[in-house]
Amino acid sequence: MENPFPYSAAEGGKRYHTWDYHLKEKFGGKVFKVSLDGGFSCPNIDGTRGVGGCTYCSYAHRQVTPAALLTQFEEVKAVLHKKWPGAAGYIPYFQANTSTYAPLGELKEKYELMLVQPGVVGLSIATRADALPDDVVDYLAELNKRTYLIVELGLQTIHDETAARINRGHSYAEFLSGYEKLVVRGIPVCVHIINGLPGESKDMMVETMAEIAKLNLHSVKIHLLHIIAGTKLADEYKAGKVIPMTMEDYVEVVCDQLELLPAEVIIQRITGDGLKDELLAPRWSLRKFVVMNAIDGELVKRRSYQGIYSHWITGTK
Repeated sequence: MENPFPYSAAEGGKRYHTWDYHLKEKFGGKVFKVSLDGGFSCPNIDGTRGVGGCTYCSYAHRQVTPAALLTQFEEVKAVLHKKWPGAAGYIPYFQANTSTYAPLGELKEKYELMLVQPGVVGLSIATRADALPDDVVDYLAELNKRTYLIVELGLQTIHDETAARINRGHSYAEFLSGYEKLVVRGIPVCVHIINGLPGESKDMMVETMAEIAKLNLHSVKIHLLHIIAGTKLADEYKAGKVIPMTMEDYVEVVCDQLELLPAEVIIQRITGDGLKDELLAPRWSLRKFVVMNAIDGELVKRRSYQGIYSHWITGTK
């Protein structure tokens, strides 16, 4: 069956705008995103906005020196090259906790160290919308002029009642305020959402995508809620207060979400497989490629693709 989706390889391409496709189009070859722990804390952990973090969060804060950060970078690169041998570019990804939550001098020291490493073509920074002080945003705007920069904002849901239940620590309105600080400066934004949060119906999950589809986004990450050992969410799960999504429901929701998202928005992640030894549920998510193939199959079955109904949201044809 012919693939009608424009942002796709000619033969056997996906029906959504993959991160891999985008990077190959932009840089002309393989680019690795190298995940790093920069040693940053979080305002939802240290008491600034909340205590204990989001209920699903398993990240622990640890001190990371610039030298240790460089060691991490080399170690993660080596693992990636074992899986995908050959030449590649690199995007250091400050992933753990809130990676703008530090004095500006510390941020500059760690970001700039990564930018001068051989083969680095850009920088990705994961943070929260309530951790973007003006001096940091000014610096990010300057960085954006000299490298390929993406700021990744964890939203998870537009529903404030869910955000309160998972101890998110900010509202959707506060998220929008932080998002606006970035986009008015021309900084590309990737938004993270989570499907399967406690108490959310499938309609609520689709509503989250419908709302962010109205924004000026560079990319989106679609996550499945993972119940990780040692978290508050794990305690709720063991007490029968949280019911994980089935794979069938997850596939249905993701396809519904993709249909509403404009085709040019890049999908950096469409599922995740978690750490086998720490994941309590849903265990089916460990079969990452099975899930991805099921999403592909459902889109083909529907004769559908990313953005087919985006005009419902954006008002364009």
